Amino acid sequence: MPLEAYFQQIETAISTCSQLTSFTLDGEKRDTYEGFIRAEIKFTDGSILRVREFVSVEISVDRDMYAYQYMDATNSLIFRYDNTPHHKKLNLPTYPNHKHDGSEENVTTSSAPTLLDVLQEITARVESFL
Repeated sequence: MPLEAYFQQIETAISTCSQLTSFTLDGEKRDTYEGFIRAEIKFTDGSILRVREFVSVEISVDRDMYAYQYMDATNSLIFRYDNTPHHKKLNLPTYPNHKHDGSEENVTTSSAPTLLDVLQEITARVESFL
């Protein structure tokens, strides 16, 4: 898949989110197959998702680094998915993939969700409070 097509896929996933109010997206091409994505997505309840991905698309889509940090309107952490290898001592079976749920200290096992997975989780959460 061309890198530009992946960037477009990300933009489409964000722009079609039903609880979206606004977003910024920056896709930086590092070479033919590698790029870095930063996004900030604002939702109808005032919550914000900050996205970072370093991706390689030469053979398949490989997110070498990702972080999806979701915060409420007061900037308090709701959750963050990431694959930063800083919790090896916890012996998580999904290491380095993990989720911070409600606080930095509450680290749980997690697969590596896609941005679309995270947007669906947030949409369901926002809609449940309507």
